[in-house]
Amino acid sequence: MSTKFTFEDIDKLTRNRYEAVLITAQRARQINSMRLAQLERMAEEDVIIDGRKVTSIAISDIASGKTKFRKTNLSTESE
Repeated sequence: MSTKFTFEDIDKLTRNRYEAVLITAQRARQINSMRLAQLERMAEEDVIIDGRKVTSIAISDIASGKTKFRKTNLSTESE
């Protein structure tokens, strides 16, 4: 049985919703790239592909701590 995670869970880990969306989108793109590579190998070998949506997997990975991200302090210099 898998645990359901939401953006509210990720909001607790990030500074704001925008940052949470950016981090989740980046992770989803990584997962999609891995999935495409698996599909290409599918003809040559037996490959098991997770049937969940890549966004759901990304949210789950981030909220559960499986995927780490680094918070940076972005400061602007004014003259």
